[in-house]
Amino acid sequence: MPERSPWMDEDLDAFRDLARTFCEKELTPNVERWIENKQVDRELWTKAGEVGLLCLSIPEEYGGGGGTFAHEAVLLEEQARAGDSGWGVSLHNGIVAHYVLAYGTEEQKHAWLPKLASGEWVGAIAMTEPGTGSDLQNVKTRAIRDGDDYVVNGAKTFITNGSQADFVIVVAKTDASEGAKGISLIGIETAREGFRRGRVLDKIGLKAQDTAELFFDDLRVPVTNLLGSEEGQGFVQLMQQLPQERLIIGVSSVVCLELALQETLRYTKDRQAFGRPVFNFQNTKFVLAEVATEARVCRVFLDDCIAKHLRGELDIPTVAMLKWWTSDRAMKAVDECLQLHGGYGYMSEYPIARMYTDLRVQRIYGGTNEIMKEIISRTL
Repeated sequence: MPERSPWMDEDLDAFRDLARTFCEKELTPNVERWIENKQVDRELWTKAGEVGLLCLSIPEEYGGGGGTFAHEAVLLEEQARAGDSGWGVSLHNGIVAHYVLAYGTEEQKHAWLPKLASGEWVGAIAMTEPGTGSDLQNVKTRAIRDGDDYVVNGAKTFITNGSQADFVIVVAKTDASEGAKGISLIGIETAREGFRRGRVLDKIGLKAQDTAELFFDDLRVPVTNLLGSEEGQGFVQLMQQLPQERLIIGVSSVVCLELALQETLRYTKDRQAFGRPVFNFQNTKFVLAEVATEARVCRVFLDDCIAKHLRGELDIPTVAMLKWWTSDRAMKAVDECLQLHGGYGYMSEYPIARMYTDLRVQRIYGGTNEIMKEIISRTL
C-alpha cells in the first residue's frame, strides 16, 4: 500500500472504511457480470445513494454529503482496489453534480441535485460528438430558442453513463454564428420526447462502463433548463470545470499504477521460472524498482495537486501536467508489469490485462494528452 496521503484525516479514514466495505460488497462480486452486460446494475446507484456515497462533495442543503474532493478521491481509490472500473460514479459525483452546483439557479439546484444524490437520477454530460472530440467549440448540436423552449437537435457519442442516464448536461450551440461564444450548457431530463439512446459501445477496455450514443430529435426543453445566467457561457463553464475532471483522471491513473505494482510483485514472487521466483531475476527487480519509483513520484505529484485543489489553488496548467504525466507514466509502467506476467499477462482473467486495457483511455479523454501539452505550452 502507498504511504498515507498528507490530505487524509480521521474523518476521511472513517469514510474510507465505509467506501471499502461498500465496494467489496456491492462491486467486487458483480464485476464479471457487469462486463458481460456492458453496464452496472441500475440498483447500484440507489444503494449508493442510501449509504451516502453519491454527491459526496455537494452541500447538505442540496442533499449531498457536504464533503470535499478528498471524499471523491477516496471513493475512486476504493472502487479501483475492489477491481471495478465500470461504475461511472466519478463522473456523476465529481463532474455532473458540480456543473449544477457551480452554475445552476437555486431552483435548479434544489430540483436536480437531491435526485442525483439519492440515486433516483443517474447523471451524464454530453460533450463529444461523432465529428468533434477535443475541439468543443465546434460542436454541431443545436439548441434553438422557440418561445419558452429550446428545440435541441444533434448527436453525441462516447457518453459515460449514457444508457442509464436520467439527466444529461448537453453541450450545444445556442448561436450557430459564433464559435466558443455560441456554446451553452443545458440540463435535459431523458424522459422527454425527442431523446433517443443509441447503442452501448463496445470498447477495448472499461468493459463494464456504460458508454453510449445519444440523439436529440426536435427535443423541447424549457429555457429555464439553461445553466448560467445567459446564453453563450458554456465554453467558459467547461474550461472552469475540466480541471476537476482532469484531477479525477490523475487519481484513476495513479491508483491503477499502484495496483499494477502490487499485483506484479505478488505474481513475480509466486511464479517460478528456472527453479526460482521470477522476482529473483535482476531484470525483474530493476523493472519493478523503476515502477515503484514512478508510482511514488506520481503519487506525490497527485497528492500535491489534491491539496492545492482543496485550498482552491489548483491552476489549469498544473492539472494539465498531472493529467498527461500520470496517465502517460502509468500506461508505460503497466505495460512493463504486463510483460513480467509473460503470456498470462495477455489473458483477460488476469487483473493486469484488465488494468492495461482500462488505463489506455486515460491518455485520450478529458482532453487528449496532446491537448494537455498545448495548454501547458501556452504558459511557458
